[in-house]
Parts: sequence; structure tokens; C-alpha cells
Amino acid sequence: MERMPSWVRRHVAALRAVAVLSALLGVVYPLAVTGVAQALFHGRANGSIVTAHGRAVGSALIGQSFTGAGGEPIRAYFQSRPSATGYDPAASGASNLGPEDVVDAGRPSLLTLVCARSKAVGELEGVSGARPYCTADGVGAVLKVFPGRVVSVNQVCPAVPFVRTYQGVTVECARRGEDYAAGRTVPVRGDVTAVRVPADAVTASGSGLDPHISVAYAELQAPRVARARGLRLAEVEQLIRRHTIGRALGFMGEPAVNVLALNLALDGR
Repeated sequence: MERMPSWVRRHVAALRAVAVLSALLGVVYPLAVTGVAQALFHGRANGSIVTAHGRAVGSALIGQSFTGAGGEPIRAYFQSRPSATGYDPAASGASNLGPEDVVDAGRPSLLTLVCARSKAVGELEGVSGARPYCTADGVGAVLKVFPGRVVSVNQVCPAVPFVRTYQGVTVECARRGEDYAAGRTVPVRGDVTAVRVPADAVTASGSGLDPHISVAYAELQAPRVARARGLRLAEVEQLIRRHTIGRALGFMGEPAVNVLALNLALDGR
């Protein structure tokens, strides 16, 4: 048989390599990894699905809301950390809003989101939702200062500004449609000395899927849940301790509570 030209041999060798590597890396390796995962880590490999009464109710790795049809918190359940994605795994991500996002410009700023959430949590739990740089009506306490004029830029008229004057100038409420970009931005800290609502109750995680809350946030909610279920507070606090996980590897992060697991334990009572 006549020997193939060198360029044909090179192409045949390349095609053989593609076929072998495709079979190894596209079929054999994925099947082997999947088989090992199913054999050794069956639950985690399938999404750490949590079941109750024979049906799937969520995942131990993904947060979810415990709210009514109108979005209001169900008082008999512990509430999860806020999510910028609605706990949607396909849209996992953060809001990408930073600490300098303090002015409501066509949408609530990060500061106003935090203030509004803190106010709502405080009202739900029966504690003060006040925190620095927040007004009493739950928006960012931010002024825009112009020569001879000061505007509480996040309080739209007819709202009453959180301070009456600034450096001798009467503070105005903001008017819809006006552009305040040229003014000097002045956040006002206020006189809040003690913050009762924890940070994880008012800020979303980087993934938007965090299934855990801090022990402090769980303990803040415990009296409300106990009242709603007719349980002793000590019983609910004991369940919190049972469902608290420690720091990763013993030193990373903070102890946390899985909200779904805790609420299922409450239902199990």
C-alpha cells in the first residue's frame, strides 16, 4: 500500500487524539466522578435536598423565604437573611451596591435598603430598628448641600426632614424630578448608640443564597416565634442551640443557624 503523505498522517493522528480525549474526558471521567459522588456523597451530590413528610421542601444549601401570600413574614417561623436575587440559584449574585451608594437616584440606595429593612425587622420583633445614618422613617439620613440651600435628598415631599436645620439653613424635603447631583453629599450619623438589629438581618450575602443566619439574629426572633407557637422561650432557644453550626474548620467565620432546619424542627414539635 502506498504510504500516506505526511500531512495526511498528521491529520489522522490529530483526529485520533481528539477521539480518545473526547471519550476519556467527555464520557469516562464524568461518569467516574458522578459514580464516586453518588456512592460516597449521595445527598450532597444531589443538592442536599431536605424532605419532610415524604416531599422535598428545600435545600440545606440554599435559603428561602418564610412569608405569606402578600410577602409578609409568617410570625411562627424564623426569617431568613435578605436576598438580592430572591434566593434564585440561576441568578446567584450580589446587588453590587457599595458603601458609597447612599443617595436614592431612581431606585433605593444600599443605605436606604438597609434602613428600611432595619425598621421593618425592629417592628416585627418589637425592638428598636434604629441604626446610624438612618432616619426614623427608614431611609438614608443624607443631605445635599448647596449654597444657601440644604435638601434631605432621600425624603421625598411631603415627608418631614429628619433635621430642621443644617449650619443655620432650613432643611427641605426632596422634590420628585429635581436633580441634586451637583450638591455636596453629607451623610448624618445621628445619635444612635446601640443597634439591636444584626447586620445579617439587613444585608444580603454575596451569593444571595445564604441559608444561614447569625445566632444573634436567631435569638432576636426567638421571643416572637415562641409567642406565635405558644411555646416557652427556653424551648425555642434550646432548638436554636441544637441547630447552630460552629466555625468552619474550627476558626473560620462565625457560628450560624440553618433557618430551614430550625423551622422544620419547630414544625416537628
